[in-house]
Amino acid sequence: MRRASIYLLILTCLFIALPIRDNSAATGGTPSHMVASFQSALVAVMKEAGTLNSKQRFERLANSVDESFHWTLMAQITAGNHWKSATHTERIKMVKAFRRMSITTLVMLFDGYSGEIFKVLQEANGPSRTRLVQTVLIKGDKSKVTILYVCRKFKEGWRMIDVIVDNGISELKVRRSEYNLILKKGGLPALIKLLNSKSDELLSN
Repeated sequence: MRRASIYLLILTCLFIALPIRDNSAATGGTPSHMVASFQSALVAVMKEAGTLNSKQRFERLANSVDESFHWTLMAQITAGNHWKSATHTERIKMVKAFRRMSITTLVMLFDGYSGEIFKVLQEANGPSRTRLVQTVLIKGDKSKVTILYVCRKFKEGWRMIDVIVDNGISELKVRRSEYNLILKKGGLPALIKLLNSKSDELLSN
């Protein structure tokens, strides 16, 4: 299985969600419980990958991912300064496109099962009112990938606002840098079009 790569947020972000309704259902329990639930759903879809196409895996995974990540904040960070000048409609479209691309990426990366196991190791206080949930992915060949989830509590409940793989940096920070050029050239509409186009391409294969 290829190494997981997830669109994620900057560790020290202090932003709060802008007034766009997040349609995720409330997630109860602790951050560790939320992370474990997400990982269990991911493994379940991985085990079914042989009998489901990409669109079906997307549908199976969507609810759990929606209850685990804060799409509005993630989309806002990705859009950068363009978020401020965007219309309400553009913001909604950006959140939807970002969500779709993020779930599609998970579906494509976790496209099979070879005995992988996720384990929650510990939970601790993090910066800026966050909780850090340290986990490990044990692959079928017994190699390990350390995954640190940064969680923050919103009115909907605990949500992941960052993931750091193997002590690296925020994946979303990298993506924001990659999208900077298209944002400069075409603004938020261009990025929305790109995200949807990539999702369409991946899900059609």
